[in-house]
Parts: sequence; C-alpha cells; structure tokens
Amino acid sequence: MSWREALTPVRMERVALVAPEAAIDPMLTEIAASGAVELDLPRHAEGAPDEFARARDAAVLRDGLAGYVGWTPSTSLPDLAERLAPAGAAAVPIQRPRGVEPPTLLSGEAEAAGMSRALVDTYGTVPYRDIDPARAAAFAYIVMFGMMFGDVGHGAILLGIGLLLRTGRPRRFAGIQRAWGFVTAAGAAAIAFGFLYGEAFGPTGLVPVLWLSPLEEPVPFLIAAIVLGSVLLAAAYAIGTVNRVREGGWGYALYARSGVAGSLLFLAAAVLAGGIVWGLMWLVALAAALAVLAIVFLSIGLYVASGGHFAGVLQTVIEVGDTIIRLGSNVVSFARLAAFGLTHAALLLVVWQGTTALWGLGPLGAVAGVLLFVVGNVLTFALEALVAAIQALRLSYYELFSRVFESEGRPFRPWSPAVDSAAGPTPYADEGGVAAGDLPVPERRPA
Repeated sequence: MSWREALTPVRMERVALVAPEAAIDPMLTEIAASGAVELDLPRHAEGAPDEFARARDAAVLRDGLAGYVGWTPSTSLPDLAERLAPAGAAAVPIQRPRGVEPPTLLSGEAEAAGMSRALVDTYGTVPYRDIDPARAAAFAYIVMFGMMFGDVGHGAILLGIGLLLRTGRPRRFAGIQRAWGFVTAAGAAAIAFGFLYGEAFGPTGLVPVLWLSPLEEPVPFLIAAIVLGSVLLAAAYAIGTVNRVREGGWGYALYARSGVAGSLLFLAAAVLAGGIVWGLMWLVALAAALAVLAIVFLSIGLYVASGGHFAGVLQTVIEVGDTIIRLGSNVVSFARLAAFGLTHAALLLVVWQGTTALWGLGPLGAVAGVLLFVVGNVLTFALEALVAAIQALRLSYYELFSRVFESEGRPFRPWSPAVDSAAGPTPYADEGGVAAGDLPVPERRPA
C-alpha cells in the first residue's frame, strides 16, 4: 500500500443495481452476501417485518425491472457484478449526485492500527474527501504523553504492560489487547524523555541528564513545550489547508480559518515571535504584513458566511477577534506539557527525598524508606499516567483536530442482513447487519 493510499479513504462508486422484478430476492441475497454495498433505503417502512421486506418495498419498479441505488468501493465493483450476473442482475456505475458526500471506508491496515485509529474515530468519522490523520495523530499523542510522563523507570513499566497486553494476559484485559502497540510506544516515548531529563524513578542518579532537568530549568522546559506545540499546530494547519482544498477548492481554502487564512495568521505569529526574540525589526514588519493579509482573507470569508449587512459586519469583527485570541490561547495551552512534566518530576522528587531521609535512620528506617519508595512510585505512576493520557487527548481534540476537521463524514455501512444460503433470506433482527469490521475490506486506490 502506497503512502497516498494510507492517507485517504477507499474510493467509492455510486451504483445502480437492476434486475428483473421476479429476481429481486436473488439479487438482494447476493448483495447481502457480498457485504460490499450500502443501499439507499428508507429508515422505516410500514409493514416491513424484516430487512429483506423493507428492501423489497423500497425497490423502484418500472417496465418489469426493479432497481436500487447505493454506494460500493470501486475495487469491489467487478466482483459485485460477477456475483449478480447469475441472477440476471447488474451493477452499473452512475454519476454521483451533487452535494452528496460518499460514505467513508478506511483500509484494513488502518483498521488494524488499533488505538491510533480509535483516537480519530472517537472524535468523528473522517470526511470522504479529507486526509486521514490517524497515524500522525497517534505520533503526536505519544510524543506529548512522553514529554509529560518522562521517566525511564515508569516508561519501562508502561512498556512492559504493553508487551504483556500483546500476549493477551491477564485474560480479563484481552478485550484491549489491540492497544498493546499504542501502550508500548507511549512507554518507549516516556523512556526517551526520561533519559533527556535524567529521571529514573525520580532524580535517583541512575541515568545522566542528556538535555535538561525540568525542576532545575523550568523556564527552558516551558519554552520547549510551547515550541513543540507550535510545531504540532503548524502540522495541523498544513493538513487542515489540504483538507479545505479537497473539500471546496482553493477558493474555499483561501478564506477558511483552518485553511490558508488561518495558516497565514499562525505564520505571522511565529514570525513575530522570531523577530522579538532575535531583535530583527524586518521580521516584525513581515509579521505585520502577513497578519494584515490573513485578517483580510478571514474577514472576507466570515462576512460572506454571515450573510452580509451591518449584522454581518459586527459578527465578522467579533469572530476575527475571537480567532486571534483563540490562536494565542491554543499556543499557550501547550504549556501544560511542561506543567504536568514538572508535576511528575516534583512528585518523584518528594518520594526520593523521603526515601533517602528514612534510609539513614537505621534498619527500620531503611524498611520504611523502601516501602515509601515503592508505594510513592506506584501512586505517582497511576496518577500521572492517567493525567498525561487525558491531557494529551485534550490537546489532540481541542488544539489539533479542530484545525484538521471542519465537518464530519459518515461511515460506510454495507447492507448485509443474515443470509441462509439454503433457505434464502432470513429475518433481520438487528439493524446494521454484520459488523463492518467482520467484512472483507477491499484493496484501495487513492481518491
């Protein structure tokens, strides 16, 4: 699979499914068995006891023929046509209706990505025309988690938990086995940042400081967190701009807050920061020019969207100001990477200082010190792992995904009620049919 295919949903075809009126049941049976067609059916049909009856009632009848329309993956079309031929039916590609978005189906590899896939899917379904950011989102999440949870010892424990999950043990956690890769990667990131911080179960001296100690250099640590956040925001703006172009062309992307206009405003803020830090007035002037250009584009887009007139002008002014303020708050929000990294280091410092103090009080003190070290690390691990996981998720959803997505797609739901090959169609008990994850996923090609 190419990198382009990995970033885009499966290409969909709008199809007409036609058969002689007497062959409706064989055609529907083959469609259901294929698990590759999403039929356009009414949500409810009065008097329809099961899905096959509902589908029969929804057929368009004309001149002795029965027809349906729906969506199917483009690579499934030849196999579908071959399945329908013995029943005297046919699947014919037709023009997509204007203004109707095809359903989204992601590749089998993307589905197998486990938690990286779920990270995006819990936010919303990727629109059909958009780039799928699942892999990039997983990488950003793991880096942010590692920065907040940086400790060699705690990272090693988390990595061990991930490898244990891979084995399916303990069995009570077998349901989350697919998360093993995500957990293992988060543990590896924590180990890497732990070496950078010189932290291994706290400031124990087991590993040297390769970069900086958070507690000794909090200001550089804070700046590093904001810089990392700015890099992630830049990537989100880049993906968002590509998505706006794919959704509505350059005309739409130019004026969008998560498109060219928003990207220019973010670039202006970055250039301004560089001009102030390095004392270069020409960079400050360039930032001002970029900001003016960005505000002009934003104002045009917001004014057109508002419907015009005086109320539209007022709404535009308010929303432009809100966009500028929100951009600043989003950048500063990444300071929490440093804040929670400092909290993690501070808690472990307290535990280590208490341990060393008790260690020098004789045998009983040594036992108490060991007990404090174990209990303190267990509590800190549990608390900080939860906090870091939640905060990384919050930054992903509110700061990053809000720029990547402007709308939500809808998942591809194949019409596939239960079919008994010997007895024909059987009553359909649960709307939705066979779970999409249980169906064969076709090969993909870029949209």
